[in-house]
Amino acid sequence: MTADELGRLGEDLAAAFYRVHGYRTRARRWRRAHGEIDLIVERGDVTVFVEIKARGPGSYGRACEAVTPRQLARLRTLAARWSREHAPRPRRRLDVVTLDVLPEGRGLVLRQIRDVR
Repeated sequence: MTADELGRLGEDLAAAFYRVHGYRTRARRWRRAHGEIDLIVERGDVTVFVEIKARGPGSYGRACEAVTPRQLARLRTLAARWSREHAPRPRRRLDVVTLDVLPEGRGLVLRQIRDVR
């Protein structure tokens, strides 16, 4: 599996996870000049901006270790811009979803880290 395929799998699984939990997808891979938000979902009065990281068994470290403070700052800036351009919900939240593929075909581990600060 290529890195691009693994990234797409992570995005698909994260979108399905939120859908099962009652969220409606507003956007996937929302891009602007300074970056991209992987997934934007809404439920009730909250909009959730999601950074998705996926790592295969040959990768160095786990997916959650790949999220940097700089990426989170960029995501916050992009979330504020998205909110200005669209009808914003009263509350916003930043989540990180990670996907780790275990070695030797032993499975996948999907984690949601809610309300990252």
